[in-house]
Amino acid sequence: MKNISMMTNQMMFLMLADHVFITEPKMTCLYTLMFYNVVTYCISYIKELIEKKDWSPYVTLTETSKIKHLAMSATKIVLEWTKAITFIVTLTFMLLVFGLHQGLEHYKPSTNYITITWIYYLTTEKVFVEMFPSILKSFHLEIFENLEELYASMILKSFTISASACLIIILAPLVSWKFLFIAIYSNIYLKLKDLLQISGPLLKLEREMLNCYRKATAEEIKQFDDVCPVCLCDMIRARVTPCYHLFHADCLRQCLKTNDTCPMCKRGLTLGSVSSQ
Repeated sequence: MKNISMMTNQMMFLMLADHVFITEPKMTCLYTLMFYNVVTYCISYIKELIEKKDWSPYVTLTETSKIKHLAMSATKIVLEWTKAITFIVTLTFMLLVFGLHQGLEHYKPSTNYITITWIYYLTTEKVFVEMFPSILKSFHLEIFENLEELYASMILKSFTISASACLIIILAPLVSWKFLFIAIYSNIYLKLKDLLQISGPLLKLEREMLNCYRKATAEEIKQFDDVCPVCLCDMIRARVTPCYHLFHADCLRQCLKTNDTCPMCKRGLTLGSVSSQ
């Protein structure tokens, strides 16, 4: 159901972009979505090969056993070869289509159209959405306090809502209200509902858990001059418990999910003790 909803959302945005950037749309959105899906398939397959750890074509009865399961091994070999052949055929098809320009006589998207729709597609397609938190983590921004997974969802959903809203505003006096109503419902209302009812409250809950504990000052961190007791890594920023122990915000948050005591001295971190900090 999520995949259908995502594809509907992408298609509606591409149709909006067609009306804004293309003089004569002629199903440009369908061609564009097809090409984007083909590119995504190729990228996901290459990503799978890069992250693959077990290159053995055989399946054993257990992880420690050396006895091969013939039926499962045959299935795995056929599946791997099928995926490889499909990837090669897909890539060859793309090169031929773009190289020979067969069937693309009426497909003439502008640079702005490709740029905007591709960025939107990246922010909604599952393969790329799953990569975004890792990209945020690579910047090592302390402001996120290791909540990149939740912030990523908020950022992407906010962007998709804003992008759709901009195109809808531009098209308001130009296209039928029935089309705009469907676009508003699928690309703004449903996304906004998910943002306000799921992603937003979840991030707020995690932030409230941390906000009960004040941030350590630079002098306190320098005076403490030690590693985080949980992960044993150096601390640039930290949170202080009522018993004056310092932890990384994420380390403290993860510990509080399992136990409401200080990870260092086991003192109870009740609401009263925290509020009196």
